[in-house]
Amino acid sequence: MQVAVVLYEGVTALDAVGPYEVLRSMPDTSIRMVGPAVGPVMTDSGVLTLGVSHTYASTMTPDVVVVPGSERGTLAAMNDPELLGWLTAVHATTRWTTSVCSGSLILGAAGLLQGVPATTHWIAQDLLPQVGAIPSPQSRIVHSGKIATAAGVSAGIDLALWLAGELCGREAAEVIQLAIEYDPQPPFDAGHPSKASAEVLAAARERFARSA
Repeated sequence: MQVAVVLYEGVTALDAVGPYEVLRSMPDTSIRMVGPAVGPVMTDSGVLTLGVSHTYASTMTPDVVVVPGSERGTLAAMNDPELLGWLTAVHATTRWTTSVCSGSLILGAAGLLQGVPATTHWIAQDLLPQVGAIPSPQSRIVHSGKIATAAGVSAGIDLALWLAGELCGREAAEVIQLAIEYDPQPPFDAGHPSKASAEVLAAARERFARSA
């Protein structure tokens, strides 16, 4: 099985690396970090780089595609004809076409979410209808047909474990979960707008406004 994780300038690292860490552990699976050219790609922190291992052109029949999101690079990716053309072409034969965080907006820009229920980071939920999608703001993972979308950043790990279960069976997915000791017990419970205080929500919105 071949899994292609898309990389582009400004990508959020965990959006890509979280699913990578899970999906690379599936049996008989090869992972490709794909982009327009082989080489380093700067993430949205401006500090950490990830590496493209294979070009779009050399990866035309992936079984699974994962499109990460970004705090700063989503709009440029949504207007990248090479990326959008590749997504449209490979979606015809994928088993699963997926996204994490604002990566769903990139799928939508490629025309893949017309009338499809989807989710994204909470700050970007209002943008989903603009790309034809039906927002599901309370859902961490949404799947419809062979498209699956995940909420913000950390939800990519949940998406990948769910995918592993779909592709390899529950036991294999649970083995991966145990191997990476994914047993979330966060010290705080403010991980969704419905749980955060008004003050925390306002501060988070201010943070995103500054980085826009």
